[in-house]
Amino acid sequence: MSLSTITRRGPEISDAIVSFDPVTLQRKPVKKVDVLVQFRKLRNHEAVRIVEQIPEQDGVLDPAAVDKILITSHCEMQRMSEEFQHGKRVAELLEPILNALRDGGVTNPIRIVDIGCGTGFVVRWLAASGSLGDDVQLMGVDFNVALLNEAQRLATIENLRCKFEVANAFRLDEPATVFISTGILHHFRDENLSYLLQQHCRPETSAFVHFDFHSSPMAPLGSWLFHAVRMREPLAKHDGVLSAVRAHKSRYLLEVTRSAAPEFASAIYGTRLWRMPIPRVFHSLVGIRPKYRDAFLSNMGTRIASLGRIE
Repeated sequence: MSLSTITRRGPEISDAIVSFDPVTLQRKPVKKVDVLVQFRKLRNHEAVRIVEQIPEQDGVLDPAAVDKILITSHCEMQRMSEEFQHGKRVAELLEPILNALRDGGVTNPIRIVDIGCGTGFVVRWLAASGSLGDDVQLMGVDFNVALLNEAQRLATIENLRCKFEVANAFRLDEPATVFISTGILHHFRDENLSYLLQQHCRPETSAFVHFDFHSSPMAPLGSWLFHAVRMREPLAKHDGVLSAVRAHKSRYLLEVTRSAAPEFASAIYGTRLWRMPIPRVFHSLVGIRPKYRDAFLSNMGTRIASLGRIE
């Protein structure tokens, strides 16, 4: 069975070893044998080997051990994000969006909520850069308490103006003006992806920017080489390659978005490197309310060359 078949049918290890109640957000126990059976059925022997090494208590994966692995993996992901200057790229796309919203009279403060923020690299980078303006509030949300505790610890050490909360991003007391995310879209398949995008259609939400792996023929091999050289945590190596293989194609993302969230004008940004026929590792799904569309395009400047048709 090919890697592509395995990954498109099954989850990443990080998806399988944690579980949360969708209503209460409370963590649920995960039986080790259930995870192993799942990956054995998929003939994903590498995943089986990695999961077998995770400690258990009475047959249940040890939450502390799982969290340690996830935090280590996120630290390695942060290093990768720093090397690819991901924070800067997020800011460069958010700036024309925010200026368009300001021109259109969006009421302050503008709240940016990072969905599934993990240890909060993007939110912390944006807060440290100070490039978005004093009228912007930055928040990261995730279901995993351990990851958010690490995010808040780092933000406190760095004395940053941002906050993190264990929450459903779409049920916040203070709703988001702009939703952002990095590397979450490929975790959602079929109707779950559609449902995720439907949740953006709230009166208070004016735009969204979702960065994820860019699906291309080069992506799986490139991801394998990069993770083999740069990553040390086995789970990070395994899931990093799967992420690239499971990435949604640009056309599919747009089709689902325009069906699920027709209230937004949407497009794909940044599929090519330096306007050459070289695919980027990440591209982004952009959505904005039609009344801000023209101002957004005007504020894009030369970056508009990297933006696909927005409709």
